Amino acid sequence: MEWAIIVVIAVVVFVFISLTVKIVPQQRVGVVERLGRFHRLLTPGLNILIPVIDHVRIYHDLRIQQANVPPQTVITKDNVQVQIDTIIFYQVVGPEQATYGISDYVYGVRNITTATMRQIIGKMELDETLSGREKISSDIRIALDEATEKWGVRIERVEVIDIKPPLDIQDAMDKQMKAERNKRAIVLEAEAAKQDMILRAEGDKQSKILKAEGDKEARIREAEGFRQAQELEALGEAKAIEAVAAAEKSRIQMLREAGLDEQVLAYRSFEALTEVSKGPANKVFIPSNAIETLGSIGAIGEMFKNKEGKK
Repeated sequence: MEWAIIVVIAVVVFVFISLTVKIVPQQRVGVVERLGRFHRLLTPGLNILIPVIDHVRIYHDLRIQQANVPPQTVITKDNVQVQIDTIIFYQVVGPEQATYGISDYVYGVRNITTATMRQIIGKMELDETLSGREKISSDIRIALDEATEKWGVRIERVEVIDIKPPLDIQDAMDKQMKAERNKRAIVLEAEAAKQDMILRAEGDKQSKILKAEGDKEARIREAEGFRQAQELEALGEAKAIEAVAAAEKSRIQMLREAGLDEQVLAYRSFEALTEVSKGPANKVFIPSNAIETLGSIGAIGEMFKNKEGKK
């Protein structure tokens, strides 16, 4: 009997402690009602409640949460049905408002997302829808922020995961994309051929220019060499003539220093001519206008002999 009483007392104490002492983990908060009316929030750590009078209605997680919106089939402006998958990231910033402002804020967020998505997609054509994920996400977030502000919920981010058009549209888009790729390939190939022809023509042009420049340079060098050769040849001839003239001048000077003038030289030439004419087969013809000259030469000879006799 005593053991039964002890067990009952232990159970009562345990229940009392469990109803009185509440330990709240980090990033969680509890909404406390006293006699059915909001009283206060339980913050992380140890909290004491009055049993029976105080009651914890709900705990809220203050971390960023995510809610997957079921795939929705919506119609675009050009009457094409597309299926869109979205995901929403949110955070409870007002636990009291999230508890009493709406019965289920997650459900409300999903419904607002679906309605807003239908309105947005209904104003966009298929091509805009497929390429406008960022715009769709931004518009949905703006609409959610306006509604969830009263719920104590802040929308952190909205992401459009996937946009799926009908299969026939996908096939048509695949064919169009394939044709576009083939077109780009043909254009790139033609552009490459064009560039190749341009480069070849430019190379041939440069080759001809370089060849012409080379021929021009060769002709210039050849002409320069020929000119220099002529100058050297003329210079050589001038030096040769100068040397001959100097030698002749020296010879004449030596003859004058030896006492021989032009008349003596003419006489010596006449003697040489006389010796030549002594040969039996040699005949010498003297022009008539040279007779006076020969007479003078004879007189010179006499003078020359007299000079030699005196010596």
